[in-house]
Amino acid sequence: VQGTGGSSAVSKCSAAARGYIQDRFLRLLVGRRRRRAPLVHRGYYIRARAVDHCVQDFLLKTQSHPRTQILSLGAGFDSLYFRLKDMGLLHHTVVYEVDFANVACQKATLIKRMKELSALVGDIGGEGLGVITFSGEDYKLLGVDLSELSELERALDEAGLDNEIPTLFIAEVVLTYMENSRSDALIQWAAEHFSQACFLLYEQMHPEDPFGRVMQQHFSQLNSALHSLAQYPDCEAQQRRFFEKGWTECSIMDMNEFFTCCTPEDEQQRVQALEPFDEYEEWHLKCSHYFVLTASKGMEPSWTPLLSNMTVPHRDGPVMMAGSITAAVCAMHSEISGLRRYGHHSVLIKPNVILTTGGFGEEDGQHCRMRNFHVLIKHAGYWKAGCVKKENPDKRWDERLYHTVSCLSNSLALVVGGRTSPSSAGLGMLWLKFPETYNASDTDDITVELVSLQPPAEPAALRWRHSTTEVTFKGEKYLFLYGGRSAVEPVLGDWYFLHTQELSCTVIPVGGPVPESRHSHSACSWKGGVLIAGGLGAAEQPLGSVFFLRELEHGFQWETVETHPPLIPRYSHTAHVHDGKLLLVGGVWFHSSSVPGITVIDLMTGLCLDYAINVEHLEWPLMLHNHSSTFLPNEKELLLIGGGGNCFSFGTHLNPEPVLLNLSNILTSH
Repeated sequence: VQGTGGSSAVSKCSAAARGYIQDRFLRLLVGRRRRRAPLVHRGYYIRARAVDHCVQDFLLKTQSHPRTQILSLGAGFDSLYFRLKDMGLLHHTVVYEVDFANVACQKATLIKRMKELSALVGDIGGEGLGVITFSGEDYKLLGVDLSELSELERALDEAGLDNEIPTLFIAEVVLTYMENSRSDALIQWAAEHFSQACFLLYEQMHPEDPFGRVMQQHFSQLNSALHSLAQYPDCEAQQRRFFEKGWTECSIMDMNEFFTCCTPEDEQQRVQALEPFDEYEEWHLKCSHYFVLTASKGMEPSWTPLLSNMTVPHRDGPVMMAGSITAAVCAMHSEISGLRRYGHHSVLIKPNVILTTGGFGEEDGQHCRMRNFHVLIKHAGYWKAGCVKKENPDKRWDERLYHTVSCLSNSLALVVGGRTSPSSAGLGMLWLKFPETYNASDTDDITVELVSLQPPAEPAALRWRHSTTEVTFKGEKYLFLYGGRSAVEPVLGDWYFLHTQELSCTVIPVGGPVPESRHSHSACSWKGGVLIAGGLGAAEQPLGSVFFLRELEHGFQWETVETHPPLIPRYSHTAHVHDGKLLLVGGVWFHSSSVPGITVIDLMTGLCLDYAINVEHLEWPLMLHNHSSTFLPNEKELLLIGGGGNCFSFGTHLNPEPVLLNLSNILTSH
């Protein structure tokens, strides 16, 4: 548990060094320096932001009181006191910090050694008296085990804590490491013993969905299991907990809500622009698995920092599911690790032959950007996986992610866009040639030749997280290239028609209401045009709109497809059209109570139904974002390949095997 405190201090320090948070004291308190990934920076930014938002609101609401106090539980090497003191916010407030004795002693030694820190506190002696390891006029550092409530009470008494003045308790990922009976007792003690009290809690929730399972496993492996989760798995349970333990007011929001509602727009934009970033799915999943809660009692006026000037969107109830679809591991005749990947693309190049390229995943026991192509062939009722031989392998494939592959004939496909790292420019176009005939029982029989484009590709192709869809205009075939993002533009809303023969951009008039810019949306061919659904919009907010680009006599026309009930905004899903129905598969949305399964939109009536995916037959968490899916119309089955991502600081999760979903029940005509 102490290790988690040290590691989070290092992460906060790294976030401060890159400008996410303003904190010049962290580096003095944290010994080792490490540069963390942008995703980790964002995660610690939102945590620091939530705590600061609530603490400063408490100080503001109580400034007319002659004396107030803050009690930080399990404070570790946090710099809160020094920042508040430096900002001149502690005129009549004393800060008490409590942590394990050895942590408190280390911190006390650091403060005495560092001029910048000791000058702010003004040491008045008195430490070394039992549990008080450091004592300043407005700062007391105590070494006590929080789970021993009677000892904690005795130590706080001795340090001068006053239970009659406004008191803010802070527990930032602390209580969950204690047994529930002990953390509950602490929450109840705070409500019973203090006449004017506020409590700020920040920790994890939603243990049972795929991301939650990866998160739990991570903390168990660190030998610091999260105890709160089983008994208090969601916002409602945590709120009930505080009301039952004697608090009269309590509000709570997950971190997606907090970032959207309590962080000013210009600040959101500042943070989004600090570093090249392309891990939206894991950022939003991380935020839906952490909450900030504030509770109070006896406060006049009442303290509700999470309902400040921003209106909080009504937390929708659970998503209504029309039924469920059972997931089964795909029966295979050969095991290869190459299908464990995300950000790849799979395409049906012939009936029962699926080619998978690119992405990030597992190759030769290593995690890396994928060099090899893989093929799945269905023969005699079984799928067989194999590695594809590349002709002229010296031609750089540019190990790419988030590209598209469009099959233009039974021996030719076009790769468009993609990226290597999010800071580099997007990649152009490339032909893939494969044999027209092959031996169905032999995966080794398929070879792919890479052919560079002469002249080099259209600049239009330098993007990723876009879509390319086949459309027909006046009997000619075109690829409709839409949306995505580039190294310069975080979101694109433009489109191009690429003539499939010459690969040149053709100007075709388009009318109607233009869809807002988006990436990570889905696009399907339908009636000669394209259906675009969902995506991530300009403010990194998921979109719930569906558009149809319809072919008319002189060009195309954008039309809005109305859905009812309205489609829940989502992105990073895949999509297929079958028999007048649009199927959306997986993805990420902001409803933290459930994960997206299969959504069926009837394109005639607009009826929109959500189905859960039943994963009881899978022994591992099924993460359905950055996956690929192939619809097999004869069997009415969906084959899901790959999916997963880099789950915050909890490790990378890759779905280990392809999965089959049988949709015949939900696709039968009513």
